[in-house]
Amino acid sequence: MSADPQQPNPLDVEARAVLADATASMSPQSALLAWLDWVSHLAASPGKQSELATLALTQAAQLAGYLRDRVMAGPGEAHDCIEPPALDRRFAAPEWRHWPFDLWHQAFLLNERWWDAATHGVPGVDRHHENVVAFVARQWLDMFSPGNQLATNPVALKRTFEEGGANLLRGLSILADNVQRALAKRPPPGAEDFVVGRDVGITPGKVVLRNRLIELIQYTPTTAKVHPEPILIVPAWIMKYYILDLSPHNSLVKYLVDQGHTVFCVSWKNPGLEERDLGMDDYLDLGARAALDAVNAIVPGRKVHATGYCLGGTLLAIAAAAMARDGDDRLASLSLFTAQTDFTEPGELGLFIDESQVSLLEAQMQQKGYLRAEQMAGAFEMLRSYDLLWSRRVNEYLLGERRPMNDLMAWNADATRMPAKMHSQYLRRLFLDDDLSEGRYPVDGRPVSLGSLALPVFCVGTETDHVAPWRSVYKLHYLSPAEITFVLTSGGHNAGIVSEPGRPNRRYRLRTRPAGGDYIAPDEWFDATPPREGSWWPAWTDWLRARSGEPVRPPRMGAPSKGYGILGDAPGIYVLET
Repeated sequence: MSADPQQPNPLDVEARAVLADATASMSPQSALLAWLDWVSHLAASPGKQSELATLALTQAAQLAGYLRDRVMAGPGEAHDCIEPPALDRRFAAPEWRHWPFDLWHQAFLLNERWWDAATHGVPGVDRHHENVVAFVARQWLDMFSPGNQLATNPVALKRTFEEGGANLLRGLSILADNVQRALAKRPPPGAEDFVVGRDVGITPGKVVLRNRLIELIQYTPTTAKVHPEPILIVPAWIMKYYILDLSPHNSLVKYLVDQGHTVFCVSWKNPGLEERDLGMDDYLDLGARAALDAVNAIVPGRKVHATGYCLGGTLLAIAAAAMARDGDDRLASLSLFTAQTDFTEPGELGLFIDESQVSLLEAQMQQKGYLRAEQMAGAFEMLRSYDLLWSRRVNEYLLGERRPMNDLMAWNADATRMPAKMHSQYLRRLFLDDDLSEGRYPVDGRPVSLGSLALPVFCVGTETDHVAPWRSVYKLHYLSPAEITFVLTSGGHNAGIVSEPGRPNRRYRLRTRPAGGDYIAPDEWFDATPPREGSWWPAWTDWLRARSGEPVRPPRMGAPSKGYGILGDAPGIYVLET
């Protein structure tokens, strides 16, 4: 009997799993194909070569002119030949204005700009390959940035001189501690001050549902009356839910409860080998659908404000589309936080997702049964290499300073795994094939369409999101005719959502497109929507209040007669799994 052509050869799977272990789960073939595509097209583009040669000569003249002016004018008086990008903080310290560090960092920035020009705009290069080559070039350049080396970093040299090298000794101690913690799989120092259930995730509540994939938490009301429509929050399963219930001062859950809302929140199980065969259908059925059934039983006769964060929002969009298709009207509204529904432009995370990369991960997951938490964390670290990698290492190892731990950092270190089957389906169906936006995603054997959504939507994107870029999140506008209130808030994927009232330097833009309204391109929307100071949370609760009924007495905790008895106190047991 011949082998199934749809199933990979077991020997190939084993070989690719070994390759993945040796290459930190990065596909060398993917990088090689991208490089060959770029270099072969560049070799066949004399016009582009001429432009790059001209740019190199121009930059050399600029640097020579800067050097001349620097010698003639004296310290701090020469005009820079290149300004760093607006958000680039690498060379902001005044020490970088002194000789020869000013010349070194100017030369580095010019070199960085040349490589940006070299890796973009080469005729014929596949867009994905172009992005991969540009990303790899940036990573290599960052490795040799003068700010990342002791001998070329004036801030580190000044500190070393002032302290007689004590900073370097502290740096060695920090390095040794980091290595020991990594080998022992222990959390970073200071995380012990943010224990789930004691310091974070402490909003009072009860676990009212537990199945093999989720726990559902119902939070204790703090007001005499509540809005009749409960809120169901579905967070992403690549993170633990308590990012939405951090410390009391920045807990979105506590804020909602204090505003008179009945709040339920899903807490996903941290999957292991036993959950390897759980797929996207299980996350829909045992996750979003099971939670909604429980909420309906505990608060009967009331529609639900469904709220999803990141992949939880994508899952809720799928569930809502299936409900609309089937005539199920149990939802009052849909709120999506940094949730993509179109994955054609997924941002820099897409650099790690192509056929070669996915097949490598699938082989590795087939061997282990899940994707390790460190693999996803490593990908995010590379996407923000300066903020999450180089600046931290410079501060710790060269300056001898450890950044104080905070609740968001401790949560970020509390990573989760993902089942092999689910992660493979997620990467293929959503990222590679874009089945959801194309109307091919199957639920119960039939495809769903986001065009079926008619309920009001509150959609949040964040300005500096590397995981779900706001322009990608905005694409829901042309996928659904529903009324969409779109908010663009300052911050990134996580910090933009954890944006409590009173937090300084917060702003957001908000505009509502009526149901069936004309499409406005994202950049036009941005230009036409003025910023507002402060947190977007009050705007969201105002939006929910406008779509809720008159306040009523709070519902009871759980519904034992319907199979939803109280199983324990929040935060439950799944969130504590490591």
